[in-house]
Amino acid sequence: MKKTALLLCFSAVLFSCQQKKLTEVVEVPLPAAEEKMTIGKPEDVSADAGAFEMYKLPFQYDALAPNLDAMTMEMHYGRHYLTYTNNLNRLIDSTEFAKLPIEEIFRKLNMSDADLRNNLGGYYNHTLYFETLKAKGESEPKDTLAAAIKRDFGSFDLFKTKFEDVAERQFGSGWAWLVTDKAGKLQVISTPNQDNPLMPGMPVKGTPILALDVWEHAYYLGYQFRRKKYIANFFNIVNWDKVSERYENAIKK
Repeated sequence: MKKTALLLCFSAVLFSCQQKKLTEVVEVPLPAAEEKMTIGKPEDVSADAGAFEMYKLPFQYDALAPNLDAMTMEMHYGRHYLTYTNNLNRLIDSTEFAKLPIEEIFRKLNMSDADLRNNLGGYYNHTLYFETLKAKGESEPKDTLAAAIKRDFGSFDLFKTKFEDVAERQFGSGWAWLVTDKAGKLQVISTPNQDNPLMPGMPVKGTPILALDVWEHAYYLGYQFRRKKYIANFFNIVNWDKVSERYENAIKK
């Protein structure tokens, strides 16, 4: 019995599948008519041995439904994130970077090295993203982070509106971020492709504390063209305790 395949191509440059270095191509097998699609388990996914490990999801792929469906989570975590992790470890194997903390690698990163730039960002960004997800997220942050959001944006609702607007306006593939800058102020920004605010030459430098993946692979199977709805639903599954922890660590530095 032959199987067809759904070929998903996500491009960082003009949505073209012809751009080699910053293009993701993932084949997702489709079942025959009489077969049922089976979803695996995140604990069965493991990267090859290397300097960096994947974040272990504390829930099953279907735990975030209906905000994120199980198939999207399996593809995103078990294919994209796994690939970035393996590629990064392969690229830095036997180099000076293999023994450095990832923040130090970002400081030393040559931005013209497209392979390392893409996979280093892909690994770090996805780790932050998956750490942020929670099956039953809190409605909004508390304590220190809540006070900082009110100070810098006026209210949580105004922050949320700004974050959603920045995420929606990110043209093509990329990320939306809540960042603690060097002065300790919170800012909302976006970056293209797998770039992030820790990389050299970014318009806003700072420590990312919240990340939203707006590459098509993060939402298209469940939302198709409704990217705005995906962005809004993200706030239903945010682990604000984790975001608050990152914020408090950032302001201590």
